[in-house]
Amino acid sequence: MYPRTTATTTDYVEDVSPGTGTLPPRAWYRASDAKSLLLNGDWRFRLSPTADAEDDAFAAPGYDAGGWAEVTVPGHWVLQGDDGAFGSPVYTNHLYPFPVDPPHVPTENPTGDHLRHFDLPADWPADGDAVLRFDGVESCARVWLNGTEVGTFKGSRLPHEFAVGALLRPTGNVLAVRVHQWSAGSYLEDQDQWWLPGIFRDVTLLHRPERAAGDFFVHAAYDHRTGEGTLRVDSEVPGRVTVPGLGLDLATGETATVPVEPWTAETPTLYDAVLATPGERVPLRVGFRTVAVEDGLLKVNGRPLLFRGVNRHEWHPERGRALDLETMRQDVLLMKRHNVNAVRTSHYPPHPAFLDLCDEYGLWVIDECDLETHGFVEHDWRDNPVDDDRWTPALLDRAARMVERDKNHPSVVMWSLGNEAGTGRGLTAMAEWIHARDTSRLVHYEGDATCRDTDVYSRMYPFHEETELIGRGLDGGTHKRRGLPLILCEYGHAMGNGPGGLADYQRLFERYDRLQGGFVWEWIDHGVRHPGLGYAYGGDFGEELHDGNFVCDGLLFPDRTPSPGLLEYRKVIEPVRIEGGGDGSVRVTNGHDFADLSALAFTWSYEVDGETAATGTLALPPLAPGESAEVKLPEPPDAPAGRETLWTVRAVLAEDTPWAPKDHVVAWTQLPRTPHPAPTLTPTARPAPAADDRIHLGPATFDARTGALLTLSGTELTGPRLDVWRAPTDNDEGAPWQPDARYGTLWRELGLHRMRHRLDGVRLTDDALTVHTRVAPAAADVGLRTTYRWEADGERLRLTVAVTPEGHWTLPLPRLGVRLALPEVDRVRWYGGGPGEAYPDTRSASRLSRWESSVDGLQTPYVRPQENGARADVRWVELGGLRIEGDPAFWFTARRWTTEHLDAAAHLTDLAPGDRVWVNLDHAQHGIGSQSCGPGVLPRYELRAAPAEFSFVFARRG
Repeated sequence: MYPRTTATTTDYVEDVSPGTGTLPPRAWYRASDAKSLLLNGDWRFRLSPTADAEDDAFAAPGYDAGGWAEVTVPGHWVLQGDDGAFGSPVYTNHLYPFPVDPPHVPTENPTGDHLRHFDLPADWPADGDAVLRFDGVESCARVWLNGTEVGTFKGSRLPHEFAVGALLRPTGNVLAVRVHQWSAGSYLEDQDQWWLPGIFRDVTLLHRPERAAGDFFVHAAYDHRTGEGTLRVDSEVPGRVTVPGLGLDLATGETATVPVEPWTAETPTLYDAVLATPGERVPLRVGFRTVAVEDGLLKVNGRPLLFRGVNRHEWHPERGRALDLETMRQDVLLMKRHNVNAVRTSHYPPHPAFLDLCDEYGLWVIDECDLETHGFVEHDWRDNPVDDDRWTPALLDRAARMVERDKNHPSVVMWSLGNEAGTGRGLTAMAEWIHARDTSRLVHYEGDATCRDTDVYSRMYPFHEETELIGRGLDGGTHKRRGLPLILCEYGHAMGNGPGGLADYQRLFERYDRLQGGFVWEWIDHGVRHPGLGYAYGGDFGEELHDGNFVCDGLLFPDRTPSPGLLEYRKVIEPVRIEGGGDGSVRVTNGHDFADLSALAFTWSYEVDGETAATGTLALPPLAPGESAEVKLPEPPDAPAGRETLWTVRAVLAEDTPWAPKDHVVAWTQLPRTPHPAPTLTPTARPAPAADDRIHLGPATFDARTGALLTLSGTELTGPRLDVWRAPTDNDEGAPWQPDARYGTLWRELGLHRMRHRLDGVRLTDDALTVHTRVAPAAADVGLRTTYRWEADGERLRLTVAVTPEGHWTLPLPRLGVRLALPEVDRVRWYGGGPGEAYPDTRSASRLSRWESSVDGLQTPYVRPQENGARADVRWVELGGLRIEGDPAFWFTARRWTTEHLDAAAHLTDLAPGDRVWVNLDHAQHGIGSQSCGPGVLPRYELRAAPAEFSFVFARRG
């Protein structure tokens, strides 16, 4: 490293300090009775290729920027402009997209000059001061007002304020902001997301009257033993605090203890209050709660928590991280409606309005600092800023800006030091500062394996077996760590089809007290809307380094449509457990941490072959958390013999709530009563060879030489024949750092995507046509001896498939069944699991009923196409004029392209529908797992090669 010999006007870009000229951080609030002016909107914009390509003359009043382009603020310039005029997004998971030479960044440093002209409102007060606030700018900014430089700052997702009252004019104000894509701060912001420069959060001018409220800290504790809350508001400027709902009128700094209703994520009671100083009145919302680790458990208000959480990056497919209030509200409502109770703000503090919504609707929050240095793992963490004293002021500044901004939110129960930044003295300094500043919350950091600086033990993606060992207290570790609760800050990697194994984790969480839940990775796919690709991911913008679709790993698709993974998670984490009891009863257990069940109503329906025959309600007491009760189900109505019957019991909202309407389903279960009978067929038709090299059997004709089915009831079709291949999912493919088998790669190496079918014989008997084959991959010595036996009764046709593995199979199969092609089909009806897809370890949300869909509606639109759309536990399916029954129940998929086309596609736009529908009828499927970042498929969900026999009955739909 060579020292700089001359100072330049861009030295601040590579300076490790957090900036110059900014005011100390303070509590954030949306509004008060002081005037404010939002400076969002259209700004003039000029892009330069380097940090010093242009001088700063543009900041002076009178500068002619008429030839400049325009961008919208809040926004990212790389997501604006035509045809990449302002550059393109860059996605990396952890690799820095520039040489690692801290604190230096490349000379090629896209720099956006922004200009905003504004007048003060006519009623803007002439006295007092004014503050200019930036809520988020990536990654480094230099600011001028009316030609005077006011300062510089780094810390992209944190607020920065400047005192600017002396510089303001009634009219003709010129705000100039120079934003650099890369800076020393970029080394602290390697957070598995798109690198998106720009002013992406609000810019606001705030009038500050004489003796206006400065910083203030609302302390609102709750004593669960007495039911009382203790309130004290510390304020930089003395004043009074009034809480009308509690009859309180206090001086700041004064303490009062009164009976209150506590705040929890399940019962988010907030008291309206006002902080009044001589110059300003600030509305507050006060929630009383106490957070502690007691008896080795994380407790709020004296009760242990179970996090049913998600990790949430901020994302919009068109605006990136520039979110509006309604999009944030949509996120919160979707979380509440899917039984999510907690958010980890990965990996930076969110827009502060999001925390207001968490307070209002009720979500536990781990608020994470704007810090990740993951790219240093490639260099054995050498030169990692978190262990370099020169960077400690910047780290402390980031910690302070998070804590001071968000400290008055009752939803925030833990501060997180950051993510994947290794270990070091800087992190310890952050933890010490936070502990000293706020004793009412806990400190979290996953990278602290010894828990030296943290108050909980946090892990990412431990295997189920290890998670259970930790729950049993058999994991070892330091004495301090052994006495702390475990939080899985990341688990269940929701990339593509999946995640699998969530129900198995949840069973562990509910079995062992020490396991206090976790946060699925992550909330939303970060697909960028693209005119030619649908949604773009890493590499689609020509990045020289990228991590592909690893950025699309959410429970929501980019347009915020819930994925099957979210529907599965909702079912797995239901806060009410409904199970079959004894002697025709149902057992209900309240799994909430705080709320009783008085807000819920319980309904039942009695279903015969998937159709509702009767409905009613169940009366339950308002069970307290942890309590159970058994309730007798009514006598079911008579059903004809040989019909499948079951109960469906639901817990629904009894009344409208702020987050969902009346009758919204919170939990459900199905209780079988009588089983589905297997389809029967008595062979009466005889195979009849014809002169045209055809064999006629009942409603079907076959090729006499190959035994292949050609027509059924006059309809031409292709197949069926044995199929074991599926387009590998992201979880099948695994991740490069995974130590265990990544089956997507191994399946290809074995050749399961190019199986050869050898005909060993066609045999006719009095009542059947039997075809003997061997199915195997080229260059391999393993195979599947397969026999197809065809029988008919005149109108219906039965296929029985017997499969015997040969050779030493070391790999599981992707699937085991038959594939066939039909003429184009529009609608599909089935009796089985639905309404969405399911696989062996993602089938909790699959409900047995009768369903109907278009063929296109059966597809799950994963951003990167892959195996999808299987329906489980199918008794029968009707595709156009064909009805298929299975013995045993089967899985089916139907799509307008082949598996091979699906496998070859990189984007949904690559899938062109053909003139046939390809149908898989599967006896078994391999599980899904979470190996795109976490554990693979658990052994009990693997599809191991073993002898199997299954059958299907084909008939014309009548």
